[in-house]
Amino acid sequence: MNKVRIDKWLWSVRIFKSRTMATDACKGGKVKIEAESVKPSFMVSEGEIIFVKKEGFTFQYKVLQLIEKRVGAPIAVTCYEDVTPEEERNKYLSWFQNAKPTAEKRGKGMGRPTKRERREIDEFKNHDS
Repeated sequence: MNKVRIDKWLWSVRIFKSRTMATDACKGGKVKIEAESVKPSFMVSEGEIIFVKKEGFTFQYKVLQLIEKRVGAPIAVTCYEDVTPEEERNKYLSWFQNAKPTAEKRGKGMGRPTKRERREIDEFKNHDS
């Protein structure tokens, strides 16, 4: 296996959750090799550097191994090297940590909110918006 479709490879190594998302990213010009946007059918080979724009950040991956079938995360990590510049990675990590919503907590043994409590909660949430 000398070459693999880029959309298939991006999905196989878990950079995108679905092959459709990988294909759409390629069609949308968010996947580049050597500053050239590539089509989903582009055949990628080992050693190439892939630029992927996701969520406003540009990640860079070096292809170490070609695979066509989706594999588990521990195996997928061995198929590429993350060569994203440190500053871009730090920007992404700080965004990722701040973007996660925290779950609402209720006291132990309180049970589910009553209809009246639910209305008060909803009113409080809508008032802040």
